[in-house]
Amino acid sequence: MCQLLGMNCNVPTDICFSFTGFQARGGATDVHRDGWGIAFFEGRGVRVFLDPRPSCESPVAELVRHYPIRSLNAIAHIRKATQGAVGLENTHPFMRELWGRYWIFAHNG
Repeated sequence: MCQLLGMNCNVPTDICFSFTGFQARGGATDVHRDGWGIAFFEGRGVRVFLDPRPSCESPVAELVRHYPIRSLNAIAHIRKATQGAVGLENTHPFMRELWGRYWIFAHNG
């Protein structure tokens, strides 16, 4: 099964502490090596970082780990593929714009 990290706060909060341990679960301390991603809101915009490589080996994950994330909402996902190819197209979280708003979605099977 995949691994999810979610955060919903009343005030902008730093997720870097939680993300550091989560990043290690993507191949270093666990078997989830089939891609990872994180999405978080900054003001009225959303930032999404995705990489089909294991998060423990990902330069994108290192960038995120040192990025000063202060957000009310964040969703991160580490994939262990059971169906579908290991690739960017299957890397969560997914983002869509609908009705003039951004929507973020990740699931666990």
